[in-house]
Amino acid sequence: MRHWLVVPAAGAGQRFGAGLPKQYLEVAGRRLIEWAIDAFLERAGLLGIRVALAVDDPHWPRLDLSRRGEVAACAGGGLRSDSVLEALRSLEREARADDWILVHDAARPCVTRVDVERLLDAVRDDAVGGLLATPLADTLKRADPDQRSASTVEREHLWRALTPQVFRYELLREALESASQLNVDVTDEAAAVERLNLRPVLVAGRADNIKVTHREDLELAAAILTSRQRQ
Repeated sequence: MRHWLVVPAAGAGQRFGAGLPKQYLEVAGRRLIEWAIDAFLERAGLLGIRVALAVDDPHWPRLDLSRRGEVAACAGGGLRSDSVLEALRSLEREARADDWILVHDAARPCVTRVDVERLLDAVRDDAVGGLLATPLADTLKRADPDQRSASTVEREHLWRALTPQVFRYELLREALESASQLNVDVTDEAAAVERLNLRPVLVAGRADNIKVTHREDLELAAAILTSRQRQ
């Protein structure tokens, strides 16, 4: 399988409240973005990695990762979807229409190589593509304007979307270009593809493939990665 990895990393991490973008925070001895990309390095069939960065990002060039031959940076955008689209545009002379594009969050440091392989195996002969996800186990509540519990949401058939997500180059670019032209904010690649009336396959992944959004998430990620290192 010919495939590329795209990592949107242009965010400033404002919700996190740190002094630098959260993808550069250190956890278990490495930067978040280094952990996030590690599970994909040296995989057979990986043709290259595009990291979409904020303009004049001063942190990326300081990483050893930035000097690896298969890794290249490009300018990202204001939204996550914009960054992914810019990365796809940067690949237009290299990627084939039917190459697979893996998209993974820079702030998901706990993804495993096993889950990456499971996802790629699941979509190998699929016409659409798919994403790692986990079935929801918690009871869900719908709040009213006063932040009181108004009702309980049926959780059957509900999944929590993770990354990586993987789609063919031409399909994913068409989906994101369409959303961009109509100013539709899609929060992940699957949402863009769903707008084309296509149904990505859900591939069960590990629940500890967490996204670091708040400071307590950083502590949890550190615990997960440290535990794996000891094992």
